Amino acid sequence: MITSQQLAELYLQACEIELQAFKPGNVSVYADGHGMSVNDFLISAKVSSQPLCNPSYSLGEKIYYAVKVTRDAVGCNTNLGIILLCAPLIQAATRVTADVTLREALSQVLSATTITDADWTFKAIALAAPGGLGESDEQDVHNPASVTLTQAMKIAADKDRIALQYASGYKDIFDFAVLRYNARLSQWSDRSWAAVFVYAELLSQYPDSHIERKHGNKYTEWVAVRMRQFLEEFGQATDS
Repeated sequence: MITSQQLAELYLQACEIELQAFKPGNVSVYADGHGMSVNDFLISAKVSSQPLCNPSYSLGEKIYYAVKVTRDAVGCNTNLGIILLCAPLIQAATRVTADVTLREALSQVLSATTITDADWTFKAIALAAPGGLGESDEQDVHNPASVTLTQAMKIAADKDRIALQYASGYKDIFDFAVLRYNARLSQWSDRSWAAVFVYAELLSQYPDSHIERKHGNKYTEWVAVRMRQFLEEFGQATDS
């Protein structure tokens, strides 16, 4: 079985690959931005790895304490989305066996979330205070949860792409992103550039819910078109 230390090392590796990828509009080794530096993200990855990989924490506790130590360390929201996406995967990785795949284990994790997990996660989101977060008529993060974490994510799935992953069993990740990443990695043997193209391919195919939360759908198609143009210039356009 994979150890907590191994999970932490893999998580840090993934965070570092993401930072070394040239991603327009995002902080990377090529550019700071949004009042944040690359060092903020490196610190955030390091401090958040411990609670995320703590086997004694529930899923909700992993999320909350990872956000809290990040906030304490850098004073801003650098990694809420990363934490929300990675926590269930990390939880699932500890359940993988010769007979249970990561995707199957993840399905088990998502189907077993609790109202307490939702409460911890609501507190984490409120603490991180992500841009564009408003009030909601149903399951507002500033109020106690009354449904499980997965149920809450299903309610938000039409407004948030990360929530949609909880609702769909990470379909975008397993059926698109992982396949595209492995194809690019096989093609170039460069993890950072493979990440760049996955970033571009995702944006070319799916609306960016973070942009839409802050600006509506004003820029959604423009961003998708620009990413398609980028991919076409390199002969890497993904079939719709």
